[in-house]
Amino acid sequence: MSRRFRTAIRLSHWSLVALLAMPVSSSLAQRDLKNIPDPDPEIERASFIVADGMEVNLFAGDPQMAKPIQMNFDARGRLWIASSEVYPHIKPGQPATDKILVLEDTDHDGSVDKSTVFAGGLLIPTGVLPDADGRGCYVANSTELIYLHDDDGDGKADSRRIVLSGFGTEDTHHLLHTLRWGPDGCIYMNQSIYIHSHVETPQGVKRLNGGGIWRFRPETLELEIVCKGFVNPWGHHFDRWGQSFATDGAYGEGINYVFPGSVFVTSPGATRIMSGLNPGSPKHCGLEIVGVGHLPDDWQGSMITNDFRAHRVCRFVVTEDGSGYASRQEVEVIKSSHVAFRPIDVKMGTDGAIYIADWYNPIIQHGEVDFRDERRDHVHGRVWRVTAKGRPTLRTAIAENATVDELLNLLKVSEDWTRLNAKLLLKQHGAEAVLPRLAAWLVSLD
Repeated sequence: MSRRFRTAIRLSHWSLVALLAMPVSSSLAQRDLKNIPDPDPEIERASFIVADGMEVNLFAGDPQMAKPIQMNFDARGRLWIASSEVYPHIKPGQPATDKILVLEDTDHDGSVDKSTVFAGGLLIPTGVLPDADGRGCYVANSTELIYLHDDDGDGKADSRRIVLSGFGTEDTHHLLHTLRWGPDGCIYMNQSIYIHSHVETPQGVKRLNGGGIWRFRPETLELEIVCKGFVNPWGHHFDRWGQSFATDGAYGEGINYVFPGSVFVTSPGATRIMSGLNPGSPKHCGLEIVGVGHLPDDWQGSMITNDFRAHRVCRFVVTEDGSGYASRQEVEVIKSSHVAFRPIDVKMGTDGAIYIADWYNPIIQHGEVDFRDERRDHVHGRVWRVTAKGRPTLRTAIAENATVDELLNLLKVSEDWTRLNAKLLLKQHGAEAVLPRLAAWLVSLD
């Protein structure tokens, strides 16, 4: 049997697996759906079954924001959101009107009181990653990774620069997405199986055909592939030791342990293919690792992700197992019967709470329900906030005028988020300002 024939058989196998893995009952239910729920967020919240000891409040909703796809906090504690009301497909002649929003809770009462449109005129932005200082952000905008910057300090983008171009657009729910800062100061970003990217860089064209994770160094424009073979990896994060984990929204094996050069299920011809840590687990998107003092001790290190098809926010406990990891699922953070509750991203906030981006849509199937189906919701969206009952929240946002010495001391705190953003801010100060102070700080640790 020729190698080409074996490859064709494997491709056919995975096409069949993808078809068989489709939630048929869910697809049929959406095609036949007639009773569209009342969009009142309190009706939705009343449907939530919440983990013992936890409570949920509405952090933000329409009209402050709509259709959140990805979110990330800056060092000041502001929540940046990539919002697309035209998704899954822009209509002929329709202008690009999608946005990057910045949400603020200025009085620390657990709900948004200020919403700013940082930038508009975008086309299905599927990822946003702010600079730590909150003056600019990277955005996955269809074929491009762009950088937006606030030049005059008014809270809105004044300049726009194309950083990388050539990412595929074959399927809008597989576009470049899941932007995240790594502990190495690089940007990590994902793409999914039907995307074929041929990206121009100063080091030559970089290619990734199919699902995988990119690593990008903004200072040098170096771009490389970390891993490949995922189907739809809408979740990626690092633990406090720098180990990397991912979730997959179309391949049901729960949490995946990721390392440079690892290859997963859709890589015909690979000599070794990695499996996920939770075989048979539903498909997930978004990934966060608990590392904040507000939540109970037995939640520390837990991995939080979303089962958007089954209207659940899930929690996994991952432990070392030989040279790898083992994972077990705990009771859901949130479980709901509301057909429009679609949790798609999750982040830890500067107050120690868990923030859930709710796409809010009774229709999510991409291929089974027409793009133009009028039942698709284009105007609603929520961010839910999960806190621990009876435990004080935190204030870990970093002051705008923090000095190099203050930032170095923040590297000693227990909150993972604070340490990461302190490192990013130190990088922005530059080597000339940081290295002399770093040497003195290291001596002080003895």
